[in-house]
This record gives sequence, C-alpha cells and structure tokens, in this order.
Amino acid sequence: MTTLELLQKTRAAMGSIAAGAEKKNALLLAMADSLEAHCAEILAANAEDMAAACGRITDVMLDRLKLDENRIAGMANGIRDTVRLPDHTGRVLSEVVRPNGIIIDKVQVPLGLIAIIYESRPNVTSDAAALAVKSGNVCMLRSGKEAYRSARAIVAALKAGVAQAGGDPDIVNIVEDTSHASAQELMTAKGLVDLLIPRGGAGLIRACVENACVPVIQTGTGICHIYVDKGADLSMALRILENAKTSRPSVCNAAEVCLVHRDIAPAFLPQLWDRLVDRRRAAGQPPVELRLDPEALALLGKGSPAGPADFDTEFLDYILAVRVVGSVEEAIDHINRHSTGHSEAILTQTRAHADLFTKLVDSAAVYVNASTRFTDGGQFGLGCEMGISTQKLHARGPMGLEELTSYKYIILGDGQIR
Repeated sequence: MTTLELLQKTRAAMGSIAAGAEKKNALLLAMADSLEAHCAEILAANAEDMAAACGRITDVMLDRLKLDENRIAGMANGIRDTVRLPDHTGRVLSEVVRPNGIIIDKVQVPLGLIAIIYESRPNVTSDAAALAVKSGNVCMLRSGKEAYRSARAIVAALKAGVAQAGGDPDIVNIVEDTSHASAQELMTAKGLVDLLIPRGGAGLIRACVENACVPVIQTGTGICHIYVDKGADLSMALRILENAKTSRPSVCNAAEVCLVHRDIAPAFLPQLWDRLVDRRRAAGQPPVELRLDPEALALLGKGSPAGPADFDTEFLDYILAVRVVGSVEEAIDHINRHSTGHSEAILTQTRAHADLFTKLVDSAAVYVNASTRFTDGGQFGLGCEMGISTQKLHARGPMGLEELTSYKYIILGDGQIR
C-alpha cells in the first residue's frame, strides 16, 4: 500500500478515536497486553534488525536498537502509565460570558493525524501510538530502515490489541516504504497530516524543517552541557557527570560538553579523568574519550585535543568535550552560543550562580545539581513522550498529552445578532 493510501486510511479512522476516556483507555490496555503477548514475534524481528545493523552502526547505537523482554515489558508499562493520566480531550480551558449573553468556551481538542518520522529506536513506536490514542489523535509512523522490522512487528501487535478491544486498527499505521520518498510524502501531505514530528539526528530534523509544508515540531538534537562551578560539590559533580555521559550515551539527553570553572579545574580535571577513564577501563566498561580545549589539555597533560567542531557535535557516544571557563557568565555565554536548546545543568552550591544560570540559559530544560538524563516524558510524569521539543512555539521540552492537543472556541447563543 502506498504512503498516500495509508495516510488516507489513517485519517478516515479519526472518527473512531473520538470516543470517551473509558473507551480510549480500554484500547490502550489492550495494546499493552498485546505487546507482551507478541513478545516472541517482536524479538525475532528485532534480531533480524540487529543482525543487519551489526558492523554498520556503533555499539551504542546497537544498544539503542536492541530489544529484550524487559524493554518490551517497559514499553507495555509505559502504555499503562498513559492510561492513568488525566484525559485532556474536551476539557474546557476557559469560559467567558459576554454582556450580550453569548457564552464562549475554549475547549481542548485533538490535533488530528500526527505523523512521526524516527530512526533506530523501536520503543518510539509504542510511545507515540499510546500518546496519540490517549489524546484522541490518529498516528502514522515512519521508522528508519535499521529498525523497520522491529517497528512493523510492534505495530502489528498494537493493531491486534486495538481490534481485540473493538477499535479500528487503522488508528495506528506504519509506512511500508523506508526510502527518502516516503519521508518526503509525509512532509508534503497537506490536508492529511496535521502535525509532523521528526525524532532522530540533526540531518533528519533539518530535512523536515526545511522541506515540510505541513506543521513541524523540531525535536531531539541534544548538545547538552554541564557546567561545574567553582562552588560545586566535586564528588556530586563526578557522580552526575558519569550518569549524564555514560548511563546511556546514545540518547539526546546525554551530556556532550563539560564546562569547568578555572579555579577548580586543576583539582577537578584529574578526578574527572580517574572517574570516566581509568576506573571505567579497570572495571571493563567503555572509557570516555575526553576532548579537551588547550587550557584543559595543559592542566591535565593527557587526553585528546578538542577539534574545531567538538563543541558543536552531538556525539551519541563515549566522548565528552571539556572546556575551562573563567566565570558562570562565560559558561552561560558558551552554552547559549553552542547549545541546541535541549538540556543544560549547573553544578554549584552558590545560590546566586544557580539563579543566574536558570534565568539566562535559553534551553527547554535547565537543571541545578542534577543529571540532564531526567529530560524524559516518563521522568517528568507525562507517562511517555512524543519527543523533546527544542523550539518555543506550541511545545517545549518533553511532549506529552498536553502538547498533542489544540483548542477551539464553542460559542453558545440564544438568538443574538451583531
């Protein structure tokens, strides 16, 4: 079936999703159960994807692609978490009674058909479908070729659950063509696609922003910074940096740049090397490659010199760019010039520096003394997420149910004329 035909089928199913909260929750619970019931088929498909990708993508990206029983159970539980969230559809946001007696209600409504183009993360498939259904939208998925077999098997399981619960399986569909042509069709499907969300690398996001003639939310690319202030607790800073860089380096909320105040750099940089390089190597874990600016390199006496692009790169790997700065103001200036607007953190015990940082750093999520890895729909209490918006219009940060809705005005009269 062509992409256009699938879009038409998906859009035609919109009427079936305009049900009440109870019906939508029943569909979601059936989708979660079906995901676990079809675990064997999903894992078999994922094994094919893994075999095809082995040797072609990095180990950390292979980890991003890999599924196991625990990850599938986590996907199913993410859907169940969505069931427990309040239903926004039809909520009256405000009501105004005009002097002439007309009542104007501002009512929250679904967007319609949401299309998602994503790369090698199969769990996006179920997260996106769950949020779309809960918010009263229909969903068209377009997976990258590396994860297509896994995504197709996940969608088959979700559709089986919808059918079992008496719903229309076409509320969720997946594009069968993984070529650039299908992505272009989604970008130009005016009148069919109400919102396009790209989730992936900078190239995919740039292509959608530049070529789409349907509404697009820019998401994902995360050059996330952690600034270690002169008033930082150094043991806390080491713990946070290790978590932010190494707990899952292939995701967009992983730290890519560490800025260190000049006053503590001589003491802190050797500790950072010990924590991220020597200890990890001794424990049989991948060591982090530190790419150091000239001052950091001179202080440490080892490591790799940072290249011209290293402070503007989302590594998605065990690599961390490190720069020494002279003040919190210099750190803020560096971040605002190099950041992609995703997540930044300051590690400090100085309240005035924390306040200045949170006020002036212009990113979707700004942390004080915590890891950037918390920028996530589940961690923010949204159940799961459709993506991390790095723009400012309509949605910013983790996109949950609220961000998948719009509103309209319903005006109740009693014969009034103007």
